[in-house]
Amino acid sequence: MFEHLDAVFLARVQFAFTVSFHFIFPAFSIGLASYLMVLEGLWLKTGRGVYANLYRYWLKIFAVGFGMGVVSGIVLSYQFGTNWSEFSHKAGPVIGPLMGYEVITAFFLEAGFLGVMLFGINKVGKRLHFFATCMVALGTVVSAFWILSVNSWMQTPTGFEINDQGQFIVGDSWWDVIFNPSFPYRLVHTVTAAYLTTAFAVGGVGAWHLLRDRNNIGARKMFSMAMWMAVIVTPVQIFVGDLHGLNTLEHQPAKVLAMEGDFDPSPDGAPLILFGIPDEDAATVHYKVAIPKLGSLILKHDPNAPLPGLTDFPREDWPPVAVVFWSFRVMVAIGFAMLALGGWSLIARRRKRLYASRALHRAAVCMGPAGFVAVIAGWVTTEVGRQPFTVYGLMRTVESASPLDAPAVAASLIAFIVVYTAVFGMGIYYLLRLMGHPPSPGESEPDKVPFHAAGITPASSLAPASSGQGGNAHGKS
Repeated sequence: MFEHLDAVFLARVQFAFTVSFHFIFPAFSIGLASYLMVLEGLWLKTGRGVYANLYRYWLKIFAVGFGMGVVSGIVLSYQFGTNWSEFSHKAGPVIGPLMGYEVITAFFLEAGFLGVMLFGINKVGKRLHFFATCMVALGTVVSAFWILSVNSWMQTPTGFEINDQGQFIVGDSWWDVIFNPSFPYRLVHTVTAAYLTTAFAVGGVGAWHLLRDRNNIGARKMFSMAMWMAVIVTPVQIFVGDLHGLNTLEHQPAKVLAMEGDFDPSPDGAPLILFGIPDEDAATVHYKVAIPKLGSLILKHDPNAPLPGLTDFPREDWPPVAVVFWSFRVMVAIGFAMLALGGWSLIARRRKRLYASRALHRAAVCMGPAGFVAVIAGWVTTEVGRQPFTVYGLMRTVESASPLDAPAVAASLIAFIVVYTAVFGMGIYYLLRLMGHPPSPGESEPDKVPFHAAGITPASSLAPASSGQGGNAHGKS
C-alpha cells in the first residue's frame, strides 16, 4: 500500500508531526512558569489575594500542559534511534552530550522542585514554595538553552572535527559548539516567543471571562498583565527577529532567499515581496505584490545593497521554497497583529476602557491561540528552510535516515497520528475546560502559613484555604 512512497519523506512527516505537537507545550510551559513566578512574587510582596487566586488558577493549567510536554518530548528521542539512526551515529558525539546536559541540569531542576510547586502550597513555607516556583521557571529556560544549542549547532555548525568514521566530534572547545553563531539569536527569539505565546493565551482567557463578567477581578488582572506584555515585549520580539534574520542571511543565505521569494539576484537592491505564488520549477513568484528596494533595506539596512538570488545556488541545495515562503509570512503577520492588539489595548487603557471595550476583548479572544500558530510557523520556517540538510551544508537529510522501508515508517506514522489525536486531543480539551472556568474564590488564597527556617509547617496549618478571591484587592485591577 505504501511501497510507492518515499521512506525519508514519511520519516520527515512523522518528525514534523510529533515535534509540532510537542513544541506548543514547552512554549506554553516556559512562559507560564515565569508568569506563575511573577504572580506568586506579587502576592508575597503585596499580599493581594487576586494574585494568589490567579496563581492557583494557572497552576492547574500549567501542571496539565507541562505533563503533556514531557510525554510528547520522550517520543522525539526514540525517533532519533528508529528513523534517524545514521544522523544519530554521525552527529551523536556532539549532540548526545548536549542533550545529556539538558537532562542533568534542566530536567533535574524541574523534577526536583515541581512536586513542591504543585502540591506544597499549603505544606511548606511561603518563601520555600516561591523558591520552588522560581527553580521550575529557571529549569524551563535552561531546558530551552540546551535544546536550542543543539538545534543551532545543526543550523550553524562550528567547533567540530570529523573523525575517520565520518562522525562529528568536538574540536578544541565545547564553547565553540554550544555558542555557535546562530545560538544567541535563536535562544532569545524562541524564549521571547514563548513569553508572548503565554501572554496572548492568558489575555485571551481573561478577555473571554471579561465578556461574561467585566467585574471579575481575576479576569481583569490577567487581561491587564497580558496586554502590558503585548505592548512591551512584541516590539522587542520584532527587533530580535530582525537581528536573527541578519544572522541567518550571513550563515544560511538560501533559507532567507526562500523566505523572501528571491529567485533572481538583485544587484541594485531587492524588493520586498508581500504576497505571491512561488513556482520553484519556473524559479519565479507569480502574481507577486512587491515593494521596490524594501527587501534590501530590511536585510541589509541599505535600499541599494545587492542581494543574491536562489539561482546563484545549486538547485539541489534549495529548501522547499513555497513552504518556507508562506510559513514565514504567517509568523510575521501574527507578530504585527500582536503589535496592533498591544497598541489598541494601550489606547483603551489611556481612555479607561480596557475592561469596557467588548471589541477589544473579542479581538483578544481571537488572538488567544495566535502565539501557538506563530511559534509553529516559525519552527517550520527554520526547519524546512534548513533543508536539504540536517547539519547545514555538511550532512544531507537523505544521508541521515535509517535504512527502513516505507511501509514500516508509514505504519508508525499512522500509529502516532491516532495516539496523539486521542491522548493529546483529550488533554487539550481538558485544558480548554479549565480555561473556560472563570477565576473565582474557588482558587482562593493560600493559607497564611507561618515562616519556618526549614520551610516546613506544622500539620495544624494545612487546613484548606477558605479566603475569598479578592483578599484586599476589592475592585482594584
